[in-house]
Amino acid sequence: MSSSPPSEGAPHWRRNLYVCLFGSFSTIVAMTLLLPFLPLYVQQLGVSSAKAAVQWSGIAFGATFLAAALVSPLWGRMADRYGRKLILVRASLGMAIVMSLLGLAQNVWQLVALRFLAGLVGGYASGATVMIATQTPRGRTGWALGTLASGVMAGNLVGPLVGGALPPLIGIRNTFFIAGAMIFCAFIATTLLIKEQPVTRAAAKSRAAGADTATGWASVPDLRPVLAMLFTAGLLMFANMSIEPIITVYVSQLVHDARHVTLVSGFVMSASALGSVLAASRVGRLADRIGAPSVIIACLAVCAALLVPQAFVTSGMQLVVLRFLMGLALAGLLPCITSVIRHSVPDRSAGYILGYATSANYAGQVTGPLAGGFVGAHLGMPAVFLITSGLMLGGALFNGWAFRGTGSDSTQRG
Repeated sequence: MSSSPPSEGAPHWRRNLYVCLFGSFSTIVAMTLLLPFLPLYVQQLGVSSAKAAVQWSGIAFGATFLAAALVSPLWGRMADRYGRKLILVRASLGMAIVMSLLGLAQNVWQLVALRFLAGLVGGYASGATVMIATQTPRGRTGWALGTLASGVMAGNLVGPLVGGALPPLIGIRNTFFIAGAMIFCAFIATTLLIKEQPVTRAAAKSRAAGADTATGWASVPDLRPVLAMLFTAGLLMFANMSIEPIITVYVSQLVHDARHVTLVSGFVMSASALGSVLAASRVGRLADRIGAPSVIIACLAVCAALLVPQAFVTSGMQLVVLRFLMGLALAGLLPCITSVIRHSVPDRSAGYILGYATSANYAGQVTGPLAGGFVGAHLGMPAVFLITSGLMLGGALFNGWAFRGTGSDSTQRG
């Protein structure tokens, strides 16, 4: 397809991948390290009630994802027009400043406003995904995106651990300053090390060749696989996050010693991320060999199957193992979704369309916990797993229909 990246890729694609891997990891660590101490920080800012502190913590945490979902397509379009490196430089510098300002907040309203601003100016990981997707050799796209996804998932895994360890040693406000400094290092590395061909030069070549200059949705030759990927991106995070509100209560029913409930809950929450970190690059390499659509359908079906026994476990260790296995299956979805979209749209619109995929991802992160909490409260906690399993199975069938007759498998293999 003409929309595919050149078979040899950009000259510096490997170096760009490793810089983006470091930048994505460091920014995700900085954005998630506040999870363990956010309610405590809210109380320091003047919210005395424990219940109100939890509510404000949820608002502050969700504000970032809401803002990011709103602006991701905009940043994607800007990346298509002015270059992907510029967007990464902007995101890393903006996040370094905002993260440091979080340590200077004087009240909870400032905290929420700064978290919302972090979502508006951020987006390093999603920008890095666009850059790697458009610069990597076609036969290595799945592996490269899987490697990048491993860095993002590792950041989600390490962030809360760092956030639990640093505040007792240096204080909460200093923890934010450390996070800002970490992102500033990513800003320096991005500015000095990433190399990108100027967008204007590529655009001039297209005009000289008389190429189609339609942009955005109008440039997509076949919307069916692209829309299927947007749906799947949202479904992925919905399924992964739906368990979050119920996990501690669910574990308390499985663990007899109340002193071990939080420890086992932490293992359960981390197991899926750990599985994804270990498997993402390997599943991406498999997608390069057999085709991303086949991997997507298989991963969705496996996740659906693994969710069913999670509703009937009798011990915390059983749940940890099943969540780890689910993480192995989930690992293949994000890089494969990006790969399908990348190979289905022209280069001039890749950032814009992938921005919508990021928005769908964030939408799943917001709606998953809400739906999981509602279903768990009204239908029982096993119902959360069973209903999510049905949704994942429906996603597998829908993707099978979406890719039928499109020849997408052949376009995804190197």
